[in-house]
Amino acid sequence: MRAYQQNTGSPHPLSSRFDVRPVAKRNGNVPLVNYNADLWYGEIDVGTPPKTFTVVFDTGSSDLFLPSTKCTAGCVGHTRYDPAASSSAKDSGQPFVLTYGAGETAGKQYIDDVFVGGYEAKNQTVGAAWIYSPEFSKDGSFPPDGLSGLAFREISEFEGSPLFQTLLSTTPGDSEMVIGGTNTNLYRSDTLTYVPVTDKGYWQEVIESQAAPVIIDTGTTFVITSYSIAQSYYANISGATAHTEGAETYWTIPCDTINSTVPTFTFGKRAFKVSAQTYNLGPDVPSSDCLAGIAASSEMDFTIVGDVFLQNVYSVFDYANTRVGFAELA
Repeated sequence: MRAYQQNTGSPHPLSSRFDVRPVAKRNGNVPLVNYNADLWYGEIDVGTPPKTFTVVFDTGSSDLFLPSTKCTAGCVGHTRYDPAASSSAKDSGQPFVLTYGAGETAGKQYIDDVFVGGYEAKNQTVGAAWIYSPEFSKDGSFPPDGLSGLAFREISEFEGSPLFQTLLSTTPGDSEMVIGGTNTNLYRSDTLTYVPVTDKGYWQEVIESQAAPVIIDTGTTFVITSYSIAQSYYANISGATAHTEGAETYWTIPCDTINSTVPTFTFGKRAFKVSAQTYNLGPDVPSSDCLAGIAASSEMDFTIVGDVFLQNVYSVFDYANTRVGFAELA
């Protein structure tokens, strides 16, 4: 949100509401690895000659970073980016610090060529990280090398454009990302429903059942909302128990009944039901209850819709028309 204000000259509308802490075949398809239904990552190639890295594709941020060859302890096991080994790399001279809910990384910005889904993003800004916090280490359950943000330039910490915008400007698994279109074999076309982005920065919109803003974020596991919204949802569920840790609250439900309490989200007048498989996050040891997929933060009066919901639908992030679409899976 600091980046949004810097890039637009105005505070992000949500910034006051919570604490902000300081080359494959050209078909557009990027197969994604599903890591414990917690994050999804795929391959990109960077530099000349191209070197392959794995990155989380995150619609909740806008910058691309990779571990640098100068990174030591936190980057053990990751493939590292060496700008000196790429003839197309240019040193921008700009340092960076990026902070996420999962950790922090810092280093220097470079300009290099990036290939994703067979498409080339020339002169893309790449963060070569010298420092990885423990959460981004292999031991911290972060198997990909880095992260590629797919949101808008307005929330970028870098001076250059995000990867997706650069791609648009230039021209085997259970998951995939299709660039520049959709895979109609994977969803029911008659159910595809679009909702306009209301504030270009995050993929942010407003849904009718909730007047507060909603951010669609592939980089967040839970659905996270305000305490009042979450409390009103769980109030009618027998055995639901709140557990508060600082600003965050999560709920558990008896494991023998949680699968019958799955929520429904409505976008553009179409209801999409969350499956028990993604909503029930398993036993909350040592209790006999199971962890539910909707959490709350006292610092928020908006909602982040993460993978608990997104695993159940086909999602379309339509940059050209500034909208997000959802459809039932085929």
